[in-house]
Amino acid sequence: MSHEQIHQEHTTLGIELGSTRIKACLVGEAGQTLATGSSSWESQLLDGVWTYSLDAVHEGLAAAYADLAATVHRLHGIELRAVGAIGISAMMHGYLALDSAGDLLTPFRTWRNTTTTTAAARLTEEFEQNIPLRWTIAHHYQAILDAESHVPRVHTLTTLAGYVHHLLTDTHVLGVGDASGMFPIDPATGDYDADLLERFSQLTAATEAGRPLEQLLPPVASAGDQAGHLTPEGAQLLDPTGALEPGIMFCPPEGDAGTGMVATNAVRSRTGNVSVGTSIFAMLVLQDSLRTTRSEIDIVATPDAKLVAMVHCNNGASELGAWAGLFGEFLTNMGHSADPDQVFQAMLGGALEAEADQNGLLAYNLLAAEPIIGVDAGRPMIVRTPETPLTLAGFARAQLLGVFAALSVGMGVLAEEGVGVDRFSAHGGLLRTGGVAQQALAAALGTPVAVTKDSSEGGAWGIAVLAGYARAVATGASSGRALPDWLDEEVFAASEVETVTPTETEVADYARFLDRWVAGLAAERAAGRALE
Repeated sequence: MSHEQIHQEHTTLGIELGSTRIKACLVGEAGQTLATGSSSWESQLLDGVWTYSLDAVHEGLAAAYADLAATVHRLHGIELRAVGAIGISAMMHGYLALDSAGDLLTPFRTWRNTTTTTAAARLTEEFEQNIPLRWTIAHHYQAILDAESHVPRVHTLTTLAGYVHHLLTDTHVLGVGDASGMFPIDPATGDYDADLLERFSQLTAATEAGRPLEQLLPPVASAGDQAGHLTPEGAQLLDPTGALEPGIMFCPPEGDAGTGMVATNAVRSRTGNVSVGTSIFAMLVLQDSLRTTRSEIDIVATPDAKLVAMVHCNNGASELGAWAGLFGEFLTNMGHSADPDQVFQAMLGGALEAEADQNGLLAYNLLAAEPIIGVDAGRPMIVRTPETPLTLAGFARAQLLGVFAALSVGMGVLAEEGVGVDRFSAHGGLLRTGGVAQQALAAALGTPVAVTKDSSEGGAWGIAVLAGYARAVATGASSGRALPDWLDEEVFAASEVETVTPTETEVADYARFLDRWVAGLAAERAAGRALE
């Protein structure tokens, strides 16, 4: 793409607030990545609540955009002043309760908090569908049950993506995928389920619940809709230098699950994707509703309002990353230097070559509670039998296979429900490890797994593509095509895809590992009780 095309706004900008990085991605009309920028941040455990400060949100947005703008100038020799459209994505779920002035009433409670057991159980029973602990409605109902003083003053509930979108556009709205992690969506209307809203109203009639829930929830928008424009204040927040021009169109803000589906081109029925990060989750686009309510499975939506079965695990690659950091520190102390990707490659290079009979070494990546396997308190742990040799390859194998273990348990539940999938795609930084993690994931799922070149940019790229779709609809360039067709024909037609197919031996070896891993959860639960 030429410098002139960038200047002429033939680009889109995606920003995603992930669990450890805020990433900005500038994308061309055909989906090619032109430049990226990022900033790091970390969650905090304050008074027992996992949270991020809103100051960190503001600072991180500006830092990520500044890094992007600097990269654009370095690579393309221009000052980034305008783009064709912008999209915001972020971690789904959690609890952001705002008053009428838009101020936060209680610290942001992220998806990682699991203090909503009572509320989630009651809502699951009342709604007759699974309401996970991390959903916004579970957090809000728990606050009502606990008679928290802020509840009557809540004017708006939103997600992190919705909060940032409002900061930049002064518009409260959510993409349907993100909204489906706040409250159940009716696929017939693409909006919040009216019957369940009424049931919630009846359930809370005798409480000090404040405004009706339907007035608290943000309006819902679908892929292709316009969702506001960059205000002067928003432009100043994003780019304090004043170079970025206001007035740029936005697509609806989306959650990281929805942008992951777009990033892997998995929005059609019978397609699935896996996102590997601090958390790990699989999304399968359904043809029909599940036969039964299963606590292991969430029902959410694609960015264009198709039902999705979601297997969500609170714990992903963080513990593996912590060990890589330890090995990197060891190298530094020895007088050597290596970037994180090199450390991961060295650590995992022999993981799949280790003897399968080293299943006597088990690794648990549980930093937080993991409801899908009944673990109430995370305790990262390594356990081995005395006769099991301790080698780097065996250690790395146990850590790597453990990353996908809880996910594999949840996928077994979907198999019991008869949910079929034609193809699986995956994305996430761990998949950069020379195909090792991709091979392990394929063995854990028992199915081929594809990784596309641009999927490594993850949700920031995915939301930039959704912004491109909204712009195409607004200008007539979409020619009336639905999102799946537009993605196939305009974005992924020439994509480089690498597919890994597991062997029968690899699938069987992983199944044996998983049996021992599940049996060893007794030790994990005991550690949780002993180290409270």
